Amino acid sequence: TRDRIITGFESIETQGRFERTSWPYGKGEGGGEISVLRGDVFEKAAVNWSGVGGPNFPMQDGSGPFFATGVSLITHMRSPKMPTVHFNIRYIETAQKTWLGGGFDLTPMGFPYEEDTRHFHETARRTLEPYGAGLYELFSKQARDYFWIKHWNRERGVGGIFFDHFNSGDLTKDLNMWRAVGDNFLDAIMPIYRRRLSEPWTEEDRLTQLKRRAHYVEFNLLYDRGTKFGFESGGNPEAILCSMPPLAAW
Repeated sequence: TRDRIITGFESIETQGRFERTSWPYGKGEGGGEISVLRGDVFEKAAVNWSGVGGPNFPMQDGSGPFFATGVSLITHMRSPKMPTVHFNIRYIETAQKTWLGGGFDLTPMGFPYEEDTRHFHETARRTLEPYGAGLYELFSKQARDYFWIKHWNRERGVGGIFFDHFNSGDLTKDLNMWRAVGDNFLDAIMPIYRRRLSEPWTEEDRLTQLKRRAHYVEFNLLYDRGTKFGFESGGNPEAILCSMPPLAAW
């Protein structure tokens, strides 16, 4: 999944390729790989993979051994007319239970386009339909609730899908749904990026983008569970902070 997404992103990048850096997990077994691109289309994009395990799950004291793996990514586009997109899928297993999480969401940097939002959500709906009636509606609502910036009293972007601690009791079905989210992510974002690739923009547009990026930073550092889990589980700080934009303004 990670490799396929990297190939998709590089297909529209005019300069630069992803650089990969491996890291070992210091509190147990396994590790991960940071993949970062800095180019002309993607001012910064990070597509990271990790698979780690240890003697005690960091978010639940005394829970015993755990294993966690996933792919997470963020894009920060050079053009203000091209939205930021976030994607994550994760699998976590402890002695007590197993669950899945993930989703993808879209954040225009001050320039939302209705047709882009509609395409993004329609792709998410089609992805989830085979796995249960109402699943898209549930995950879409959870995205609105989760990606809410409390101090600004507004949603971070235009939504998407989000699920966490998901276990329906049918692991095979759940894993198929989880994989489908990963398999359909590029279909959700790449038509939008190709559509906006040549959209003109000004320095004033750029300042608007940088101010919206500041809100993104605030959310990730104050509220994001993945950031908290990464630090508390002893993850690689560089990998965790890959979500930060290269520039922002307050």
